Amino acid sequence: MEAVPPRARAYVTCVALGALACLLPLPVMPAPWWALVTLAALYAGCNQVVRRHFAGPFYPVLLAAAFLLPPPAAALVPLPGALLTPAGRRPETLRRLWRAAQLVLAVWAAARVHWELGGRDAVVGCDFPYALVPAGAAVTAFCLVLTALDGGIRLLAAGGPAVPRGRWARPPVRHAWRGLFARSLAPIAVHGLGGLMMAVLWRSPYGPVAALLVLLPMCVSWWVYAQYHRERAAHRATVRALVQAVDIKDGYTRGHSERVGQASMMIARELGLDDEGVEVLRFAGILHDVGKLGVPTRLLRKDGPLTPEERRVIELHPEYGHEMVRGISFLGEARSAILHHHERLDGSGYPYGLRGAQIPECARVVAVADAFDAMTSTRSYRRARPVTAALRELERCAGAQFDPRMVTALVRALDRHGWHPAVTAEEVPDDAVPRPPSGRAAGAVPPSPTGAGTGTSALSPRHASPRASPSPPPGAGGARRHGGPG
Repeated sequence: MEAVPPRARAYVTCVALGALACLLPLPVMPAPWWALVTLAALYAGCNQVVRRHFAGPFYPVLLAAAFLLPPPAAALVPLPGALLTPAGRRPETLRRLWRAAQLVLAVWAAARVHWELGGRDAVVGCDFPYALVPAGAAVTAFCLVLTALDGGIRLLAAGGPAVPRGRWARPPVRHAWRGLFARSLAPIAVHGLGGLMMAVLWRSPYGPVAALLVLLPMCVSWWVYAQYHRERAAHRATVRALVQAVDIKDGYTRGHSERVGQASMMIARELGLDDEGVEVLRFAGILHDVGKLGVPTRLLRKDGPLTPEERRVIELHPEYGHEMVRGISFLGEARSAILHHHERLDGSGYPYGLRGAQIPECARVVAVADAFDAMTSTRSYRRARPVTAALRELERCAGAQFDPRMVTALVRALDRHGWHPAVTAEEVPDDAVPRPPSGRAAGAVPPSPTGAGTGTSALSPRHASPRASPSPPPGAGGARRHGGPG
């Protein structure tokens, strides 16, 4: 059974008591019980069908109840369905209680707002377009209550503000609600239109039977929505299989790909990209090293230095990766990031030596995320560098190796959300980690003697190549070392 923090249980109890308070006036007030029972049964049945065969919640019937019934009566409609629907995760009873109480409060708030704005008379009199005003306000109230309660339980279940607050600690309280309302408003507004159509037809001469016909096109839209989610799930499974194959082949960097994807998302959001652009960069970060599948395993795991020929084989991994994912259409621009994430602004990168704006923007994002995670992750051959030290290294290399705009975006994102470096390889005892020479701080990476950038994984210090390459700019040794195949 999953452990639920005591304060999260207390929060659920308080929400349940608030929901009970919304229902208390029901026994002493006149209510159309036949309509209440019909809507409650309809919601319970639709909720079971939608959760079993489609995806997402089902709100049109609840919002129709908010438009048709007094607030206490409308608040009772979701209760049977929410209590009877399996939660799917333990603790089962607590989760059912939470979902029921949350919906009771949200429907009550929507009905109350609709009632106070005269929406009931507008629905009965088919007063359009005025009926849209109280309906829109009710939908907004419904969405606000759901997101407020969801943010609260996320905060308390995750540990909340009791966690120490260093610069890189858990995000502040306000981030528990970040984006919840904006993401849920549009879908709930569509549900609200369906509920309003049901309410208008219910009160029309055609009666409740005609109102039920509204659910038919809604079910079609739910089927399309479910197909979309199944396709996305197939995409995620494809990406996950590729990443697992890379992790198995190159155990030194296990978990690195997922963290690069997360860092790339943080940079993308800070740059103001839309959801589609953020998703593309997440895929790009996760799959940036997929070309390692085309590199002989003996080279990835070689303990000694690489020969120039071996290094040239390693440096082919971006092209291998691009060829491997060329036919996967949903990756979009992520393919160019896989190909070009080792290019450098000064033109000394590979595979094509592109300069400045010639390098695709998504590749410049992944390059920064890749180097950052490599420097802040503990490997079997060296300790992780502190986040602040890694950022200083990136800033020193900005303009020569990395795009300064991407580095600045990462710094801002970490200031907002923090970062929790993880170990990519298996934990090793302290005496197994190489000690730095006297006078050098632990985690510091000296410039390569040849000036050649070594990799973030296979091209580690033990894989230093004797091949000459352009000298790094002053102070770029550490980040350049982490700018190779990683």
